[in-house]
Amino acid sequence: MSREQKAVERARKAFRTGRTRPLEYRISQLKNLQCFVVERQKEIADALKKDLNRSEVGTPLYETLVVESEINLTVSKLAEWAAPRPVTKNLLTLSDQVYIQPEPLGVVLIIGAWNYPWAVTIQPLIGAIAAGNAAVIKPSEVCVHTSKVMEELLPLYIDKEMYPVVVGGVPETQELLKQRFDHIFYTGNCAVGKIIMEAAAKHLTPVTLELGGKSPCYIDKNCDLTIACRRIVWGKYSNCGQTCIAPDYILCDPSLQDRVIEEIKKSVLEFYTEDPKSCPDYGRIINQRHFKRVMALLEGSSVALGGDNDESQCFIAPTVLRDVKPDAKVMQEEIFGPVLPILSVNSVNEAIRFINEREKPLVLYIFTQDKKLIYRMISETSSGGVLANDCLIHFSVSSLPFGGVGNSGMGSYHGKFSFDQLSHLRGCLIKQLKMEGVNQMRYPPHTTKKLKWARFFILKQVELSTLGRLALLALLAVVAAVMLQRYFAE
Repeated sequence: MSREQKAVERARKAFRTGRTRPLEYRISQLKNLQCFVVERQKEIADALKKDLNRSEVGTPLYETLVVESEINLTVSKLAEWAAPRPVTKNLLTLSDQVYIQPEPLGVVLIIGAWNYPWAVTIQPLIGAIAAGNAAVIKPSEVCVHTSKVMEELLPLYIDKEMYPVVVGGVPETQELLKQRFDHIFYTGNCAVGKIIMEAAAKHLTPVTLELGGKSPCYIDKNCDLTIACRRIVWGKYSNCGQTCIAPDYILCDPSLQDRVIEEIKKSVLEFYTEDPKSCPDYGRIINQRHFKRVMALLEGSSVALGGDNDESQCFIAPTVLRDVKPDAKVMQEEIFGPVLPILSVNSVNEAIRFINEREKPLVLYIFTQDKKLIYRMISETSSGGVLANDCLIHFSVSSLPFGGVGNSGMGSYHGKFSFDQLSHLRGCLIKQLKMEGVNQMRYPPHTTKKLKWARFFILKQVELSTLGRLALLALLAVVAAVMLQRYFAE
């Protein structure tokens, strides 16, 4: 039996003990997870510095604060989320208990990504714990140092049988995917997402795929370009562009291009100084393979800003490409690096058509002061999410579902959406062995008269106060008695 198989079996055996069922257990595990994040800030930050050149202050800003916030919310709301959820009744079920009961799925596999290895690995884990599942955690092997910290320190804080950490590369991931899980949660790219889905299909395992794609950023003429470009620069070049929801390319009128480039230059200078390479707040490409991939995307396009690079340090300066053609190499795949192409469109209609002719993105960015334009673009396009007049920050709003559509992913999470995504929402109806007269309409022999009664009882949805429900129950009892009397009289 492989190491991966043993980890899954241990997690399943632990789950079957039932100890995740009480909310007290789940809350204690979540609080322990929060202790880990707070107490191990230095180890987490040191590892991210080595992996991505993330600054010490950048670690809480982009990684751990959102995790702490998610845990706080989940602990405070868990009793409410896990409680039975009443639903609308029809007249046939008026006297019955009808509700939805969230229950754990079982053993969840969480496959994390390397670009924000804590945020995108621990946030799904929070949902898995809250929903009462066991979870096998597979951090990305690309972030070598972070993966090691997760493997060594996480089991010191949370139940190591219920939540094992399995490290390794492609062979280990492949071995995990051979095992049977009750849900697989993957964050990464579309190509691997297809492999995950194919493996899951063998066991009919449901999946959540948090992917990416080319998220467009439309800049309208009716816009404060200084503010817009400052926010775009922050969203694009944070983490050296290695963000699934980074603006991938700009669409704007040809008359705006030079001004946009100039404003981007100003903000790059403001954020990262004249020498981004020595700026502590500017990151690095994760490894040389990705460095070469990103640099190759520049071929055939005109550099308007940046382009400086150093392969030995995996450094690529904040870069802008001008007059980019739709068929350019940089437009054929998600960039996932600090390269920002600008494409010209002559109208909003052209921008909408350009977006709709391509795969559905993870997020659509719109910069304009015209609210009607914002609502129009929302109405006439499709994307995982929409953010107007800013970048990235919708990820931090736990009351919004975060996820893609089409090629940018399936399923969503954050806050209650994580809990629901990783729960089975079990429909429950509890009747009494009474009022049998009402049921005569469904029993053979079937007649036209019975069908009329059935239409009345089934098609009428009921939303009543307690007093109104009692009155209707009394009326229903009378109707049942009348029906029963007529039935036996026939």
